[in-house]
Amino acid sequence: MSARAVVGRVPEELSARVPVEEREPGRGRDGVRLLVSAGERLPRVGWFTELPGLLRAGDLLVVNTSATLPAAADGRLGGTAVVVHFSTRADGPGPGERWAVELRSPDGRGTTRPRSGGPAGAVVALADGARLELVEPLTPGAGRLWWARAEGFGAPAADRAGSAVVAWLHRHARPIRYAYTARDQPLSAYRTVFSAAGEDRGGSAEMPSAGRPFTARTVTELVRAGVQFAPVTLHTGVASSEAHEPPYPEPFSVSPHAAWLVNAVRAGGGRVIAVGTTAVRALESAAGPDGRVRAASGWTGLVVTPERGVRCVDGLLTGLHEPEASHLLMLEAVAGAAAVERGYEAAVGAGLLWHEFGDVHLLTRRE
Repeated sequence: MSARAVVGRVPEELSARVPVEEREPGRGRDGVRLLVSAGERLPRVGWFTELPGLLRAGDLLVVNTSATLPAAADGRLGGTAVVVHFSTRADGPGPGERWAVELRSPDGRGTTRPRSGGPAGAVVALADGARLELVEPLTPGAGRLWWARAEGFGAPAADRAGSAVVAWLHRHARPIRYAYTARDQPLSAYRTVFSAAGEDRGGSAEMPSAGRPFTARTVTELVRAGVQFAPVTLHTGVASSEAHEPPYPEPFSVSPHAAWLVNAVRAGGGRVIAVGTTAVRALESAAGPDGRVRAASGWTGLVVTPERGVRCVDGLLTGLHEPEASHLLMLEAVAGAAAVERGYEAAVGAGLLWHEFGDVHLLTRRE
């Protein structure tokens, strides 16, 4: 049996429809539950606030500092209303920026449903005279994501120098919202305590949600317990919420300091715990076959599977993934299929909540 077979399909009542601070007034972001799957031991369900006591002095948490963009914008394709999800910028800022975008149809309830992409040459009209010309599918033969040429977006705002499209998004767009959520949320609800704008003021189309439960208090308690932090960046694009495709190439950066920290902690016997699947992809993309991490930046199309394995990550803090999600293979690569299966059995039995506003899962490698 696998985690896919255990879950089958996520029951609607296990979808986190609003952030924990709204569904349980009085709780903060750190008020979510924490499922712990440690090696061969039986999983247990506790609270995220217990994390400082579960990690060891000398362990390292690797966090994604990518800020979430307001990446959903209303537009018109001819006479038809569409919603554009801005996913990933292909090149540097300036006139004629090229973006990977997903076009979706409004469903009349504040969210969207899938639609076919294209056709090439079609122009999507947006607010304030901006427009997107669809050029070609991101992946030949697939129609969900298209490369589009951005025109008429104006100049970047003074406080968001770098990308005219990103500056426009901050004026006219909103965070991407999926049908399992109850209502729109402000952009602040989709940003983590680790969020930092890069030099180009870029960011992620979707929140690196494993970092959402961290608060300044939690970080302080972890540091007091001897746990260190290493920042990396991976700007994640638009997920396939229906088809669950593997991730496509995304920009990432691992600094010399972060690489040094990972190597030093591993040499000293500490564990490297990635906060989110994006942090795993960034780190593993910078790791050589010997497990040593080197400073790196660029684009990564890495898909972590049990066959490939992990080279430098000893554990993973992540949300609960739907049974079709390719990310489950990454969890199995870190902790083994049996541990993931037991964990998901415990998650369903305890009524843990799925998706970006839900509960979290700490998995560690077999000792």
